[in-house]
Amino acid sequence: MTEALVQSKTGVTLLGGGDFAHADLDLALALAPLLVAADGGADGALAAGRMPGAVIGDFDSVSAAARAAIPLDRQHKVPEQDSTDFEKCLRLVEAPFLLGLGFAGLRLDHTLSVMTALASHPHQRCLILGPEDVIFLCPPRLTLPLEPGVRLSLFPMGPATGRSSGLRWPIDGLDFAPAGRIGTSNEATGPVDLQIDGPMLVLLPRAWLRPALGALLPAISLAG
Repeated sequence: MTEALVQSKTGVTLLGGGDFAHADLDLALALAPLLVAADGGADGALAAGRMPGAVIGDFDSVSAAARAAIPLDRQHKVPEQDSTDFEKCLRLVEAPFLLGLGFAGLRLDHTLSVMTALASHPHQRCLILGPEDVIFLCPPRLTLPLEPGVRLSLFPMGPATGRSSGLRWPIDGLDFAPAGRIGTSNEATGPVDLQIDGPMLVLLPRAWLRPALGALLPAISLAG
């Protein structure tokens, strides 16, 4: 097993090289106070007035100016090219949960690779905060304290089945697959209980970040 480069007892904010609002970074850090930049995300962190606690990646996109500004002991170059910088962070950061920012809403191929990485690292509790949504891999059992009318989408990253209560369109008995049935634009009728077998992403409106995080980590007291 690969030894973690970053270990934290609190949540970790992962910052990618995509666009993000400074207010969103403030929001993420209020919940996950340790900032780890994925390669070029270091430039975005410094531009927002934040010094990352660590930088992880192959360093093909972080600027020379950022590398000069960040202490060397915080720079972790991982030169292999078989994984993305986001995957490197998922593999090498050990924390109760991760909040990802700057990983969605820019290049579609990068966004798709992030979704794939979420599915291939089920041991990590990682939520991606995008311009409109919060996205995370559904655990085998999840109860979300949603209100009636809240949009909830389910996107399979492989063959998956499940059971539900609290959805306008129940998923019981359905077979999901990326090239088959998917579950976009379902709707809560109240609190939602999901039992999922297989890799399934959950997408909620971003206003539901904190309740989603609380549902994934019921034993952790959230800051902020």
